[in-house]
Amino acid sequence: ARINLAPPAPGAMLASLDSPRIGLSVMVLEGMDKRTLRVGAGHLPGSALPGQDGNVVIAGHRDTFFRPLRGIKVGDEINLTSPEGQYRYQILWSRVVPPNETQALEPTSDASLTLVTCYPFAFVGPAPNRLVIRAARVETPAP
Repeated sequence: ARINLAPPAPGAMLASLDSPRIGLSVMVLEGMDKRTLRVGAGHLPGSALPGQDGNVVIAGHRDTFFRPLRGIKVGDEINLTSPEGQYRYQILWSRVVPPNETQALEPTSDASLTLVTCYPFAFVGPAPNRLVIRAARVETPAP
């Protein structure tokens, strides 16, 4: 676990995010600006870092890297792999919310992963809502 380190630099590569069942595989970079989201998924600055307890918040575009999320189901697994290790998460819920509802982005006491993308997937132009997906870290059994 990282202790008292400076936050990652904007655009720094933090991890890879993948879920083989739905064909999701994307690099996660620090930041949520337009440039970062063109190259991969973006980590919300200030949210927990991969491997830390708390809420790791990652956003991506619905028409590129996060398009496979349209097929995600409760119970699916998502892997977050960083230089510190691989972390498995299991989907708990997903819901559609208006863009101003940001409760799911707040810190959590347990190890959570929150994915955010615009919704609906087939919408032309700026989509009116957000799809929020919450997953909980599951302990990997010892080898």
